[in-house]
Amino acid sequence: MTLSPRSFLYSHDASAKVAVITLNRPERLNALTFEVYAELRDTFRAIDREPEVRAVVLTGAGRGFCSGGDVEEIIGALLGRGPGELLEFTRMTCDLVLAIRRCRLPVVAALNGTVAGAGAVIAAACDFRIAAPSAKIAFLFTKVGLSGADMGAAWLLPRLVGLSRATELLMTGEFIDADTAHRIGLYHRVVPQDDLQREALDLAAKLARGPAAALAVTKDALNRETAMDLESALDFEARVQADLMLGEDFKEAYQAFKARREPKFR
Repeated sequence: MTLSPRSFLYSHDASAKVAVITLNRPERLNALTFEVYAELRDTFRAIDREPEVRAVVLTGAGRGFCSGGDVEEIIGALLGRGPGELLEFTRMTCDLVLAIRRCRLPVVAALNGTVAGAGAVIAAACDFRIAAPSAKIAFLFTKVGLSGADMGAAWLLPRLVGLSRATELLMTGEFIDADTAHRIGLYHRVVPQDDLQREALDLAAKLARGPAAALAVTKDALNRETAMDLESALDFEARVQADLMLGEDFKEAYQAFKARREPKFR
C-alpha cells in the first residue's frame, strides 16, 4: 500500500479489500486540524487508485467520531488570518467533502459519541452511516456565528432528510440523538456500541465483494442526477447502463445465477 498518512490511522484488510481510516486525536474528541483536513482530502483522492481497496470505513478513536474543527488549532488560528487565507481554508474543507463524494469506492462512516460541526458534514458526505446509541449529531456552525451552509451541508443535508429537517438542523445548530437521526433518515442504522465496528466492517466487506464498477457508477449517478432534469437523467442512465452490460461483471452475474452460486465480481 502506498498510503501512509501521519495525522490519522490507516489500515487495510487485504482479504476483505477494506481500508479503515481512524481519526486519532481521542483526547480532543478527534477535533480536526489543518493537517488532518489536508491529509483526509488527499487520502480520499488517492484511495480509489489503490488496486486492493474496494470499500472504506471512516471512524474515530475513543469517545467520539469527530467534534469538528479544533478550537485553538483552527478556530483560534483563523481569527488572525486575512480574507485570502480564510478563503483558502474554506475551499480546502470543501475539497475534502468533494473528495469523499468523488471517491468511487463506497464509504461507510462508523459513528459514536460526538458527531459535530465539520465532523457531522463529513459523516453526511459518506455513503453509509452506522451509529452507536451514543452518536449525537449537530451542525454547530451557527453556534459560532457562521453559516449553517458550510462544507456543502446545505447541499447534502436536504437530500438526506428533506428541506424542512435540514433547515432546522442547520439554523438551530442543536444536537439530536442517534434515535432521532435514524428516524429522520440521517443514520442508516443504530447498533449497540460493542457491535459498531463489526457492523461497519461487515457492511464494507459486503460492498467490497460487489461489482466495483457498478457501485462506482451508482455513486456518480447519485451525485450528478440531483442537478439534472428527468430527460437528462434517463439519457445518462441509459448510456452508463449500456456500457456496464459490456462488462465482465454482468456476464459473471448471469453465469453465477445459472450455476446457482454467488457471483465473483472483479
